Amino acid sequence: MALTADITLLDGGRLLPLVEDFYTIQGEGYHTGKAAYFIRLGGCDVGCSWCDAKYTWNPKLYPPTDVETVIARAVACAAQSIVITGGEPLIYPLDILTRTLRARGLEIFLETSGSHPFSGVFDWVCLSPKRKQPPLEEAYGRADELKVIVESEADFVWAEEHAARVGRRCRLYLQPEWSVSEQVMPLIVEYVKAHPQWNISIQTHKYMHIP
Repeated sequence: MALTADITLLDGGRLLPLVEDFYTIQGEGYHTGKAAYFIRLGGCDVGCSWCDAKYTWNPKLYPPTDVETVIARAVACAAQSIVITGGEPLIYPLDILTRTLRARGLEIFLETSGSHPFSGVFDWVCLSPKRKQPPLEEAYGRADELKVIVESEADFVWAEEHAARVGRRCRLYLQPEWSVSEQVMPLIVEYVKAHPQWNISIQTHKYMHIP
């Protein structure tokens, strides 16, 4: 599996391996229902078997794109919020992209596994830890939202291990893995009723049939 783009070709973050950018509705987590402009970067070295964005894993499929081009499209959009996602976006230097967007008055949200060092400025960080490559320590302190994907009952223990490491104000979410959502949702419902510090996240965009 290809992991990352050649950092030397990215000119310090002036170029990034763009998979796609588009205007939509955030479908999951704390900001569900919010209009947002998504910037999806290619390259991931985590490799979750259930990933619904496996097409992003190989960055060689996505030639480096000038971030000014992406910024211009984002600024022209009605959205006031930007979601930077992947793949794993923290593989790349994000300072130029995020600081320029912030200077234009936009909110910057990050979706990350936390498995790479942080770069860039963000108004909200959604940390979604993965077993194959757990978060770095700094990710827990940066997380505004912890979103744990649940495939089976064993994942509740995994979720609590990470919840114990984030800050007190971090919002906690359990989200069913889409392919087994009907089987695990009853378990999640009962768990959240017994542990009300947790919330349930559902991939509402899949029900709305939007990206």
